[in-house]
Amino acid sequence: MNKIIFHLSLLLVTFFSANLIADEDNLSTEQVSNLFKLPLSCVEVEYPNKLGQVLKSQDDLLSPKQLHPSFYGCFDWHSSVHGHWSLVRLLRSYPNIENAENAKNILKKHLTVENIQREVDYLRDNPSWERPYGWAWLLKLAIEIKKWNDPVADGLGANLQPLADEISRLYIQHLPKLIYPIRVGEHSNTAFGLTFAWDYAVLLEDTDLRYAIEKRALDYYKNDYDCPIHWEPSGYDFLSPCLSELDLMRRILPEESFLAWVKDFLPSMSDSDYRLEVGKVSDRTDGKLVHLDGLNFSRAWVLKGLSNQYKGYEHLGKIAKTHINFSLPNLVNDGYEGGHWLGSFAIYALLD
Repeated sequence: MNKIIFHLSLLLVTFFSANLIADEDNLSTEQVSNLFKLPLSCVEVEYPNKLGQVLKSQDDLLSPKQLHPSFYGCFDWHSSVHGHWSLVRLLRSYPNIENAENAKNILKKHLTVENIQREVDYLRDNPSWERPYGWAWLLKLAIEIKKWNDPVADGLGANLQPLADEISRLYIQHLPKLIYPIRVGEHSNTAFGLTFAWDYAVLLEDTDLRYAIEKRALDYYKNDYDCPIHWEPSGYDFLSPCLSELDLMRRILPEESFLAWVKDFLPSMSDSDYRLEVGKVSDRTDGKLVHLDGLNFSRAWVLKGLSNQYKGYEHLGKIAKTHINFSLPNLVNDGYEGGHWLGSFAIYALLD
């Protein structure tokens, strides 16, 4: 454990010695390389590990790698999944990045037909496991592989598809049963869980999943107004309940409907002097409190998405950069509590 913390700390100190500012158009080769090292440093680290499973018998007492041969690193399953996403995302934008071949070999070793079938079998035996956060990131990984213009991508995508299909089926089965959305700032947030799933359904032309998401999103959120963003954040948030909902509805509603909806939902956000205070972490050794750095990154990607898509919201781009710049330096000397997952949030906030 101490070796892992030291290794991540060394990477992050090196990363910030390059004077990174939140300008995704001007990342240096060194900065990109050091971002890349964050997922590389954990996707094959089996321990410490939080399995989050229900034991049905002693047969379930297996190692993380035996249970989840594709996604056993980075402390927990969902963090491993978005660690793999981070590798693909950076390889897609920077194909000549240092250690690219090593990363591709890891992806090919982890995402085999046999390993993915083991993951499918586990999910079928535990159908509520990792719902919806891990499901969403798995579909996000499938999206990234689909977009990746590399010879290795077709094989990886084909291998991963049965697990994506199973998650799509589980979403479609579960959503009609979920009468009320879950409006929290952590893993169970319904709006976040549906956002990446929607992107997957659109790109992969999964019409049944798209219909299921659209129907429930409108049921849950279409009549919402005056979201109390001034109540945020809660102490352990890494997602904004208000902004997660906005991010989903920005995708689903056509322009005219969305602009009318968001005016009622967050009326002050269109003001050019709108302010949103960053989330602050008081103790970086507490894995729950470190969530607030993730909140800053996730807020940033929502604000960027809105500011880039619609006139009248361009001022939100500055708030997004403020959030990113506040939390990037906080990762210096970070422990495994944040280092195993925050890199993915930073990458998404910077590049998407």
